[in-house]
Amino acid sequence: MKTNICKQLKEQSPLIHCITNPISIMQCANAVLLLGARPIMAEHPDEVREITASAKALLLNFGNVTRDRLEAMTISYDEAMQKELPVVIDAVGVACSELRRSIVKKMTGKRNPKAPMLIKGNYSEIRALFDIDYKSSGVDADKKLTFEETINIAKELANNLNAIVLASGEKDIVTYGSRTAVIENGTKKLGSITGTGCMLGAVCASFFAVDTSIEAVVNATSAFGISGENAEGNMFLMRLFDAIAEINDDIIEERKKVTWY
Repeated sequence: MKTNICKQLKEQSPLIHCITNPISIMQCANAVLLLGARPIMAEHPDEVREITASAKALLLNFGNVTRDRLEAMTISYDEAMQKELPVVIDAVGVACSELRRSIVKKMTGKRNPKAPMLIKGNYSEIRALFDIDYKSSGVDADKKLTFEETINIAKELANNLNAIVLASGEKDIVTYGSRTAVIENGTKKLGSITGTGCMLGAVCASFFAVDTSIEAVVNATSAFGISGENAEGNMFLMRLFDAIAEINDDIIEERKKVTWY
C-alpha cells in the first residue's frame, strides 16, 4: 500500500532532536533537512530536556560517547518517555563496548510502552543486544553472522522489547516480531564512506516522526537504499544528498525491493 510520508514530512516539517556523534553530525542534519524535516543537534545536558519536549521524535546515536553526551541522552530519553515521543536508538558500537550496551539496556528497561520505539543496528549490534555473551571488534558488522540467524534474533529482540527492530546489512531486516520485512535496496558504495549508517538512523527518525508503523520504517530504509542507488558515481556523498532531496513517495513505491514474512 502506497503511503504519503514524504509528502507529510514536507508539509509538517517536524522537529527531530538528534543526539549523535561528531563524526556524522553534518550528514545526519542534512539528511533530516533534505527530507523536509527540521534537525536540531542539541547535546548539552542543561538544555536537552527542553529541546526534546518540543520535538516530534528523538534520535539517540551511540557512535561516539562522552560523559556529557551520555548524560544528555539519558535526560532526553526520560523526557521522551514522559511525553510518549517516538524514539530511535541507533545502537552503534554496542557489540564492542560494554558501556554502550549497558546504557541501551538501561534505557530499554525503562521503556514507556506508549512511546513508539525503533532499535537500529547492524547485524553484530542487534546480536549484542540479544546475547549478553556476544562480542565483536569495532563498529563494523561481523561477516560471519548470517542473514538466517540474524532475522531470527531480530524477531526475538523485537518481541522482548516490544519495539520495531532494524538490522542493517546487505539485506536489511525490519521486524516487529509478528511481522518482518526484508529490504534489498542499496549499494556497496554506502559502506565506502563513514556516516551512512548514521544517516539511515536520521532518515528513520524523520519518517518515525510522522508515522510510527513498521511500514514507515520499511519505507525509510527503502528510501535510503534507493537514494544510494541513485547516487552511484564520483562525489558519492554529494550525490547522495541530492538523491535524498529528490526522493518521494512515488519513487519509493516504484523502486523498493521488499519481501514480507
